[in-house]
Amino acid sequence: MKIAPSILSADFAALADDIRRVEAGGADLLHVDVMDGRFVPNITIGPVVVEAIRKRTRLPLDVHLMIVEPERYVGNFVRAGADIVTVHVEASPHLQRTLAQIRELGAKAGASLNPSTHPETLTYVLDDLDLVLVMSVNPGFGGQKFIPAVLPKVRLVRTLLGGRDVEVSVDGGVKIEHAESLARHGASMLVAGSAIFGQSDPAAVIKKMREAAARA
Repeated sequence: MKIAPSILSADFAALADDIRRVEAGGADLLHVDVMDGRFVPNITIGPVVVEAIRKRTRLPLDVHLMIVEPERYVGNFVRAGADIVTVHVEASPHLQRTLAQIRELGAKAGASLNPSTHPETLTYVLDDLDLVLVMSVNPGFGGQKFIPAVLPKVRLVRTLLGGRDVEVSVDGGVKIEHAESLARHGASMLVAGSAIFGQSDPAAVIKKMREAAARA
């Protein structure tokens, strides 16, 4: 199980220190939430911050675009250092084109599903995906409560992908107690914000989360 701490819950006044702690603690990636105040009711960061993060970590950067018209900005984020760029199905009317654009720029391409969006929306882009991000909260704010109804949805996504080598990531309210059931349902990556950055010992949380997933 890959663990991707979400910097949305980090201390932005000491971001380099927080990143250093989770990197030393065994994180596999860093999850970077980009919000525009239109697709979701919040505004966060842009390519300049991603570029600054890139200079301070060797971890892959998993950049999650919660924005309208993501195709206009994917190039900026790849150039800033994104290794994975994930766009929302709901915000991408030409999803296959946008996923192909991300890959052509040299990054891995992901598609994200809001809690009420059915996995069947991915049916005709399966071969264009490197990652599927299943939202287990309604996106826009950190610290929300995990929605249990997404568990069978994770299994549906894994079934739909068949034998494809595609990560199934889950993001939103994920804590240690969710890791085992998410792994059992087919998740291969867990995004966690406050569960990791909000603790005094992020390394211990990452270890326990991975151990819980291994029990599946």
